[in-house]
Amino acid sequence: MKVYSSIEEFQNVERPIVTTGTFDGVHFGHRKIIDRLKQVAQNCDGETVLLTFSPHPRMVLFPDDQDLKLLNTIEEKKHLLEKAGVQHLIVHPFTKEFSRISSINFVRDILVNELKIHKLVIGYNHHFGRNREGTFEHLQEFAPVYGFEVEEIPVQLLDNVGVSSTKIRKALFQGDVETAAEYLGYQYQLSGTVVKGNAIGRTIGFPTANLELGNAKKIIPADGVYSVWVTVDGTSYKGMMNIGKKPTINNQARTLEVHLLEFEQDIYGEAICIEFVNKIRDEIKFTDILKLQQQLLLDKENVKKILEC
Repeated sequence: MKVYSSIEEFQNVERPIVTTGTFDGVHFGHRKIIDRLKQVAQNCDGETVLLTFSPHPRMVLFPDDQDLKLLNTIEEKKHLLEKAGVQHLIVHPFTKEFSRISSINFVRDILVNELKIHKLVIGYNHHFGRNREGTFEHLQEFAPVYGFEVEEIPVQLLDNVGVSSTKIRKALFQGDVETAAEYLGYQYQLSGTVVKGNAIGRTIGFPTANLELGNAKKIIPADGVYSVWVTVDGTSYKGMMNIGKKPTINNQARTLEVHLLEFEQDIYGEAICIEFVNKIRDEIKFTDILKLQQQLLLDKENVKKILEC
């Protein structure tokens, strides 16, 4: 997959078959659109092109909105789109100036003059341009004028998938990582760097890697203990992760800590990736450290059984 950091970089592609959108999550619904994009490109000997934006448009238009959380970082999105079979990915900078482009100018100046579009494939109820004024009906009017084709994925097809980024976000905020994985088509991930913590886990036989995320807008699942896979330097290890405030030791800050099973290396400063399998239990305040340690032993056996299935 070729990646372009702006629309202006994109050139010399024969018969571009284009789709556009945020594609946060690259979930089953998104992949229905991509599958159709690939089919159209194959039928007309074209090449697939996906135009997306960074940062997420809502972050630019509503910078004070603290509720907006993302399913993917831009690097995760690139990886998922490449796996989905997209040939050309344009990640264009989204600015307030860009948001003011009218729908007709978006079609004429960007799709036609810059991308040299052959056909546009979009999801149902797609909007574009200033104040989301552009609709599929507008595209049907513009297409014959500017010499391209347009196709809208039927609402029935996307409804049958029953997936939306909103549903996935809701599942994650509830700690239901299994449902999120069913909608996404892959296990939800968090990536970041291992930083030093208070080292209490080490004193009770459960050393943990404290994760610092690279993107503050990335969704963190609900507090609790999870069975996870942890990728370190290309190798996956079984792990159990705690998300929360560690009430037994009266910790105030929310932390992300993962204990890797059968692993003893020092990985401070290393980049790791967490894949969530399921939630084992809620976070609990125990009366003392001994009872916490006993519960962690039970959790560890539970994780082993889950991840060995």
